[in-house]
Amino acid sequence: MIRAALLAPKDLASELGGTVLFRSNVELLPAAGPDEVRRLVDAGHLDVVVIDSALPGASGVVAMLRQDPITRATAIVALGRAEFGFEHLALLEAGTNAILPLPPGQDWDDRLMRLIHVPVRKTTRFPVDLSLQGGLRDGVRFAARVVNLSVHGLLLECRQSLKVGEDVRMSFEMPSGHGPIEAHGTVVRQALADRFGVELTQVTGDGRVRIKRYVEAV
Repeated sequence: MIRAALLAPKDLASELGGTVLFRSNVELLPAAGPDEVRRLVDAGHLDVVVIDSALPGASGVVAMLRQDPITRATAIVALGRAEFGFEHLALLEAGTNAILPLPPGQDWDDRLMRLIHVPVRKTTRFPVDLSLQGGLRDGVRFAARVVNLSVHGLLLECRQSLKVGEDVRMSFEMPSGHGPIEAHGTVVRQALADRFGVELTQVTGDGRVRIKRYVEAV
């Protein structure tokens, strides 16, 4: 049974009723704020916290959950209600693992389940030094270095300026070889002038399995 806490200013059954959150194997628990999430964690395992970006002070709630030792390691997903903007950036900077748009799209459930089923240790980014070839929607191509890697995303170092919210096509070779990994991702943060955090939204073939094996072996 999957246990998920939901922080939202209104009932979301009409918007999320067709998603994995409303399946019979999911216990969806309403929570009013960080204190209630903490009690849920104390009462038993909690797989994920889902927070509606429309909740007043949503990014502050995420920050409190990340600062609390009891809830710090819990996966947090935010529900986005508009085009990527400052509101979403604040949620990511506060510690949100991913932002899933409303209404739910085709890969909505897959993205949520990947986050739920990857143990916390395996979400840690490990230092690497990999060459990467990338491309943007407008056809611009660029070369970069992968300096940190996890099953959910990577940290790129490149001269090409990438915008938060921008979609990126990527190809890179793992240290173990076996051919390049082809993936799509979304830029979720700019760490430094030439460093960008990218969430892996789609990985072709067995690419995510290969990344997972590498992370587990480090």
